[in-house]
Amino acid sequence: MMLEKVLIANRGEIALRILRACREQKIKTVAVHSTVDRNLKHVRMADESVCIGPANSRDSYLNIPAIISAAEVTHSTAIHPGYGFLAENADFAERVEKSGFIFIGPRPESIRMMGDKVSAIAAMKKFGVPTVPGSDGPLGQDQQTNLKIAEKIGYPVIIKAAGGGGGRGMRIVRHTQELVQSIQMTKTEASAAFGNATVYMEKFLENPRHIEIQVIGDGNGKAIYLGERDCSMQRRHQKVLEEAPAPGITEEQRKKIGKTCVKACEKMKYRGAGTFEFLYEKGKFYFIEMNTRVQVEHPVTEMITGVDIVREQLRVAAGLGLSYKQDDIKIKGHAIECRINAEDSETFMPCPGTIELYHPAGGPGIRIDSHIYSSYKVPANYDSLIGKIIAYSDTREDCIARMQNALLETVVEGIKTNIPLHKRILTDNNFCKGGTNIHYLEKILMPSKK
Repeated sequence: MMLEKVLIANRGEIALRILRACREQKIKTVAVHSTVDRNLKHVRMADESVCIGPANSRDSYLNIPAIISAAEVTHSTAIHPGYGFLAENADFAERVEKSGFIFIGPRPESIRMMGDKVSAIAAMKKFGVPTVPGSDGPLGQDQQTNLKIAEKIGYPVIIKAAGGGGGRGMRIVRHTQELVQSIQMTKTEASAAFGNATVYMEKFLENPRHIEIQVIGDGNGKAIYLGERDCSMQRRHQKVLEEAPAPGITEEQRKKIGKTCVKACEKMKYRGAGTFEFLYEKGKFYFIEMNTRVQVEHPVTEMITGVDIVREQLRVAAGLGLSYKQDDIKIKGHAIECRINAEDSETFMPCPGTIELYHPAGGPGIRIDSHIYSSYKVPANYDSLIGKIIAYSDTREDCIARMQNALLETVVEGIKTNIPLHKRILTDNNFCKGGTNIHYLEKILMPSKK
C-alpha cells in the first residue's frame, strides 16, 4: 500500500512539489515550518501543520528532535527531507528509522558513504565508475609524501574537503611551492565549516563540463537511469541553469555511463533517487560525487522522460518498487531550467522583502515550480531560491526561444531577482551553441565586475 501520511521536512518550492506529489497519490501531508514560514503556500495547503521553531534554521529545519516530535504527534508514516537542510544527513535518516518512521530516501549507510568524498570515490572505483586521478584516499601529515602524490598526478591539482559540498572546501594548486600551505589552509577551513578536517587531492581539470546522471533504485538491487543533465552554467560552483539532455552527448555515451551508474546502484542496493555527478572533458567522464537526494534540477529530467521522480521516491519508500524498467525510459525533446533567486543580478547579494506583484509565465511547454505569490514576504533567513522556470520543446533551439519568452513574461515586483542574468545567458552566442564549460559564466560576468 502507498504511504498513509508524509511529513515534509523542508520549505519553499521543494516542499510544495512534494505536497503536490503526495496529493496525487491520495497521501495525507504534514507541513513543518518555522515562525517566519507560517504563510508558505504548502503550509496553508497541507492537511496538518506544526511550527517547529524560530526563523534560525538551526532551531527549526535542522532541529532533529523537533521534526521527530512533529511526526510523532501527527502520527505520520514517513518523512520526506527534500533537498538541503537534513536531506543528506545520515544521522537524521537513522533517527527517523529508529523512531519507527519511513525515511523517504536512501539508507543511512548509503548517505554516510556518499557524504564523505573519500569513501565515495573509493566505492566508485570498486564499482567500476571512472574517477578523477587523485590521492586515492585522505592526505596525511607527511609533506614529502603529499608532494610526491601531486607530482605523480601532475599540476594543477585541487585540494578538496572530504565532507565538503556546495562549492566550499576546495583550493586549486598550480605550483609545488603552494602545495603544503594550501593543504593546511583547506584542512583548517574544512574543520571549521564541516567539522571534518580530512582532505584529499585530485587532478584539476581546466575546462570540464558538469554532467550528471539521474538514477532511481528500488533498494533491493534494481535500478534505472533517466539520462543526463548539463549543469555547467555555474557561478562560484553554484548551479544557475540546467538542461537535459546535455548538448553533444551521444546516445552511445549516455548508455555506457548510465549503465555504469546503474551497476553501482545495484551493488549498493541503492534506495530512492540519486545523482552521479561527473566532470566531463575530452569525451571522458570523471566521477566527483553522488547526491543522495532529489535534485533542484530534477524537473528537466521529468520533462524529457515523462517520469515523476518524486512519485517514484514515494513508491520506493512504500515498498512498491519502481514503475519503470530501463527499456521503458525514452528521452524526447529538450528542457531547460532557470533558477530564480531573490538577489541582485549584478552584485549577487540576496534581496529579501515583500513581493508586491507576481505574475508567472505561461504558454506551451512552460512549467513553473514556485511557492511565491503576490504579497509573499521573502525571508532573509534561508537560501534565496524563490522558484524555477522550466521550458520544454522538441528541439534545444525552440526550447531556448520558449525560455526567452517565459523570462520576458515573468513579473516579480517589490524585490530584485536574477532574471536579468538569465536573459543574458539565454542570448549568449556560446551558450546557444551548447557545450560551455563550468568556468564560462564566471568569465562572461568578469567585465561587469570592473
